[in-house]
Amino acid sequence: MSTAPEHYDRLLAAHYTWMLGGDIPALAEAQAELLAGLGVAPGAGSGTAVDLGAGPGTQTLALAALGFGPVLAVDTSGPLLAELTESAAKAGHTEAVRTVRADLRGALPQHTEPGSVAAVVCMGDTLTHLPSRADVAALLRDAAAALAPGGRLVLTFRDLTRPLAGTERFLPVRSTPDRIMTCFLEYPDEDTALVHDLIHTRAGEGWTQQVSSYPKLRLAVGWVEEQVRAAGLEVRHSETNARGLHVLAAVRP
Repeated sequence: MSTAPEHYDRLLAAHYTWMLGGDIPALAEAQAELLAGLGVAPGAGSGTAVDLGAGPGTQTLALAALGFGPVLAVDTSGPLLAELTESAAKAGHTEAVRTVRADLRGALPQHTEPGSVAAVVCMGDTLTHLPSRADVAALLRDAAAALAPGGRLVLTFRDLTRPLAGTERFLPVRSTPDRIMTCFLEYPDEDTALVHDLIHTRAGEGWTQQVSSYPKLRLAVGWVEEQVRAAGLEVRHSETNARGLHVLAAVRP
């Protein structure tokens, strides 16, 4: 079993943009609409935003399109940050976007000043990639400390506390004529879901299989809401969307 960063380096980074559907500009446009609907906008005193777990940049590009700058795109994956840099250049956001290759834990106090950030986002199930609940609580405290008054925090994550059973544990992700991705879930303990990603790629007349596994935290929505409030933020929006991702938005008073 790999850690989440090792899993991305070993397998997922090379397929991640394809897994999302391959159209980063379209995905960024949809994310900009979502964020704007949640009240995310540059503040009068700060246009700085931070995207924790930026990946290939769908949220980073959305924040730049909404007028934020600089947008700090934090991720552990060099290849995904390279993709993001290329996409930002194509979209005309080179000046607005700054990539930071770093562990999410501690990134906010290291790269921002307290009370200086207009928006912090941690989306796409990134929150569950952290090693422990204590790390999640610490990250939320760091986000609250970094936000300026009126600044927004947006999280999206999957509540994996209800275990799937039998064949429900086999989840098709995406398939195209030359690539198929499926994941399989196990539950070794109450805190963890073990995710096995299986990717088949066509090579000539045959297929090649790649497999890697990593743990995700099983975070209950209510628990995350409690940690957000304990950090000093007000929850303004909390609902699960049609894709099974829970969307939580909060503001610093």
